[in-house]
Amino acid sequence: MKMIQKLMPKSMPLKFTWLMLSLLILLSITGCQKKDVAPVTPKAAASDVLSTSKINQDNRYASQQKALVSFLNRKMVQKQGIYTNVQATANSSEVATGHEMLSESSGFWLEYLAVNGRKKEFAAFYKATKKTFDQNGQQFSYRYNPNTQKKYSVNATLDDLRILRALVIYDAVNQTDKYKKEANQRFAYLRQNCILDGHLIDYYDVKEKQGNHSGALAYFDLRTLKYFESSKVYQRQLKVVKGGYLGDVFPLYAASFNWKTNQYAQKNLNTSEALETLLHLSEVGALKKTSRHWLAQQIQHQSLTNGYTINGVSVNNNQSSANYALAAMIFANVNDEKHYHQAMKIVWSSQIKNNSSGFNGGLSQAANKSYSFNNLTALTAAQFSVSP
Repeated sequence: MKMIQKLMPKSMPLKFTWLMLSLLILLSITGCQKKDVAPVTPKAAASDVLSTSKINQDNRYASQQKALVSFLNRKMVQKQGIYTNVQATANSSEVATGHEMLSESSGFWLEYLAVNGRKKEFAAFYKATKKTFDQNGQQFSYRYNPNTQKKYSVNATLDDLRILRALVIYDAVNQTDKYKKEANQRFAYLRQNCILDGHLIDYYDVKEKQGNHSGALAYFDLRTLKYFESSKVYQRQLKVVKGGYLGDVFPLYAASFNWKTNQYAQKNLNTSEALETLLHLSEVGALKKTSRHWLAQQIQHQSLTNGYTINGVSVNNNQSSANYALAAMIFANVNDEKHYHQAMKIVWSSQIKNNSSGFNGGLSQAANKSYSFNNLTALTAAQFSVSP
């Protein structure tokens, strides 16, 4: 208020004083609001985001999927979102744990509901997703703690793209335009903050009003970007991902690309993220044969570990059912039915089949623990073989 008073001449009449005061307050409020951005207008059809897999939908995993969905609804899916872990564990500042919730999980669940034409459930859960994670209509917080009601100020670009993809899938499956306008507007805001000029970055902090300078290659959801972006911008993004290829000896991709230095990261690979990169490439027909062959070998020997150096040396001997589910999706996208089913067999080997257990139907690799990422990637992978 002292600042405003200094701007006003002492001789100004009272009514003009209040007029000036009102104007300054209005300008102050307007400045705090989000800047209007014109919605994008995709030239592609909504159906372009749907799976083109030719895997035979023989419903062979229908019973496993039914049990998994039942478990998720009983133990993990809540009104606000999805628990990260069934077990309520102590919170961590670095990663989401226990009953914290991730927009990543909500995106997976929305995709499942959309693909299966669950209209009412989708509408209700998307409404809840916005209530829990929405950040002024611009993006979704990546993480929420229901106990403290803390909503983190940063997003994760991949998770936002997954939610937007779910909106497009809903319209494609139900042949409507119900979410078209909202998806187009939200992508415009996301592009302004996280994909400016096609330069996809990991996150944007709405509190600090800035993002980082690098983009994880796993975050380039190529099929969704291809739908929303111009052909010119999309091709540049595809080129960036392809440029991270580590070579035929270890045919995976660098973890990230730094837009400031124009260099790819030399750090170790998180296998889930490395496989997300392969998954996105497989969805647009750009998966290398060398990558497919390497992945097939890991499936055949059940040797897909959780981390590697950029030279292909395993640095984490633990394994995850989620990684085998991601591998299954990759094989489905390239119509490799043999290796798809081999990978799914490994996924289902961690499913609990005990009616007296509270974990019945869920995927668990440790006592009293069941993680949303494992369960939701398994559910997504199962869709390729189960008719909607």
